[in-house]
Amino acid sequence: MTRPDLEEVRARLARTGGSWTPHDVATVLRDLGWAVSDAMVLTTVEALHRASTGWGPLDELGHLDGVTDILVNGPDQVFVDRGRGLERVSVHFDDDTQVRCLATRLAARVGRRLDDASPWVDARLPDGTRLHAVLGTLADPGTCISLRLHSGGHMSITDWVANGSISERMAALLGVVVTSRVGFLVSGGTGSGKTTLLSALLGLVPAEHRLLVVEDSRELAPGHPHCVRLECRPPNSEGIGAVTMTDLVRQALRMRPDRLVVGEVRGGELCDLLTAMNTGHEGGCGTIHANSVADLPARLEALAALGGLGREACHCQVAAALDVVVQVSRLAAGRRAVTQIGMVGTDDAGRVVIVEAVTSPDGHRVVAGPGWSRFAARVGLPEAGAP
Repeated sequence: MTRPDLEEVRARLARTGGSWTPHDVATVLRDLGWAVSDAMVLTTVEALHRASTGWGPLDELGHLDGVTDILVNGPDQVFVDRGRGLERVSVHFDDDTQVRCLATRLAARVGRRLDDASPWVDARLPDGTRLHAVLGTLADPGTCISLRLHSGGHMSITDWVANGSISERMAALLGVVVTSRVGFLVSGGTGSGKTTLLSALLGLVPAEHRLLVVEDSRELAPGHPHCVRLECRPPNSEGIGAVTMTDLVRQALRMRPDRLVVGEVRGGELCDLLTAMNTGHEGGCGTIHANSVADLPARLEALAALGGLGREACHCQVAAALDVVVQVSRLAAGRRAVTQIGMVGTDDAGRVVIVEAVTSPDGHRVVAGPGWSRFAARVGLPEAGAP
């Protein structure tokens, strides 16, 4: 054994009753046969503290610069994302029991249950971190933990330009999308930066407009002076008390929104959002998972079906409600960038099609697409030529 067994140390400290001190820790270490030093006592005290109140072995990763995600695949595989793709780190757990204990404790901090009868959890921790965990009874190579760290701040469009994710011209185009009050969606894959971009765009909304933001788990942090945020609630241990996205969208419509924002459209709430955008609520927006702007109609059709909206009705509602789609992608080097702006239209059969208005394959160059003229006319740009 290269270091003290924390579980044994904790068990012996518990027998002392009440709170323990570093002196108690030193005594326990001596009883366990360790040659005690000040450094060992300090290290053990810190480890006990992390294991009981922090993120355990993951604590140090949460303080690294630029970390947005921490992923644990069982006791021996821990990865971080610092904007350059996933990187494996040297941090590890003693065994799967230790991973499970951490996941269970984190879930319990927000009143959520994680055990064999309820083997997964999706929740937001008090500091804003998004937690997802699946027990090893379902996952191989063991209990899996996913932490999406809350930045604690607001990233503006200017920041997107400064870090090289978008060009100044692209920033200007996105700005007119917001100020022209067209209905739009930000689409992209997992971890592509959809929420971060939408949050930045909402900061461009005029200050006199009232934002109503509906989210499954609070992630948007718009730099806007008049923003009301509504968050879903899961059922309690008795299976009651749930508040769904559909519930909140309907309540938001009664709260006099100038802009209705759905943090992530992932189910039947799409129908409520489309209905709202077709009844005078201009400038509505949200995020959605899609691989490209061309793939979005099929995705919308599938989500509308979950809300009981038929195919023909879905296409009619989408065509009337949405004008623009902004595609965010993660490039090969891990950099996030806006790669497409699409214009929503219909074909001869009345089906929704999305035509590229602007492309930016490398995140820097901005190239006009076949939908540029329609886009420029819709958002009120004076030029009819290249972007």
